[in-house]
Amino acid sequence: MRFALNSMILRVFFALFAGLAFCSVTGCQNASTEPRTAAAGAGAQQLPASTVPHGDHNPHHGGVVLMKGEDLHYEVVLDRTGKSYQVFFTDAVREDLPASIATDVALTIRRPGAPDEKVAMRIDEFGESWVGSGPPVAPAAAATVRVAFSIRNEPYWIDIPYDGPAAPAAR
Repeated sequence: MRFALNSMILRVFFALFAGLAFCSVTGCQNASTEPRTAAAGAGAQQLPASTVPHGDHNPHHGGVVLMKGEDLHYEVVLDRTGKSYQVFFTDAVREDLPASIATDVALTIRRPGAPDEKVAMRIDEFGESWVGSGPPVAPAAAATVRVAFSIRNEPYWIDIPYDGPAAPAAR
């Protein structure tokens, strides 16, 4: 019995020693701490995000990207100075659509304890986006913006916080 116990202890000790020696020779590094290189994942072809429907939700104009249905994205660009508000429309793979794809585009700024402020919107001179201007919005204001438009004769609106898309209320 004593021989078997000593033999087992020696085996465990040898396995630990061999493991430590292997790690010290090969430099065992945790994969999560190794620097990632461009070659990582070589062989796996990655398609550009623009070829995959809904693969690109990055703002192309510095705004907030939202979706309506399965085939329409729109980007709302808000400006606290009120000088330039814009709404851009893109398809499911984020290819630009002409601004005329939508009608009745409207922005309404809502502040607590103040009347709603409608921003008159029009198609820009290039036909790429809807643009408008309005009064400035103070950074401390708890404002929301109602973005409304019609697409394919279907009215749509969504309320978004002035600073971003957190928990929008859609209808």
